[in-house]
Amino acid sequence: MTIHKLALALLASLSLAAYAAAPAMVSNGMLTGSNGMTLYTFDKDAGGKSACNGPCAANWPPLLATDGDTASGDYSIITRDDGKKQWALKGKPLYYWIKDQKPGDMTGDGFLNNTWHVAKP
Repeated sequence: MTIHKLALALLASLSLAAYAAAPAMVSNGMLTGSNGMTLYTFDKDAGGKSACNGPCAANWPPLLATDGDTASGDYSIITRDDGKKQWALKGKPLYYWIKDQKPGDMTGDGFLNNTWHVAKP
């Protein structure tokens, strides 16, 4: 393999690794998971820690990270109280809302006295 082809292959692999590190996509100005469902943030989360555990997490499932995931850019990975890993954007943990039924739904925005918000890039 020539040096030029090797360099291109290396750049391609680095680009794919960077792409794989982004756990969310931007759709219509909001963040969505790979399934197209809206992601949310919770005002009670602070210091890169989730305040949504137990029954709260049943209604607001966290955007979970896998063991092979690595943080990149504004995305980080936090450890939840149950030991699972969760994606965060700029230190704010990301969640789905169980009552959203299809991509584009944003029924959780403003929920619980405006403490839940659609996540935006």
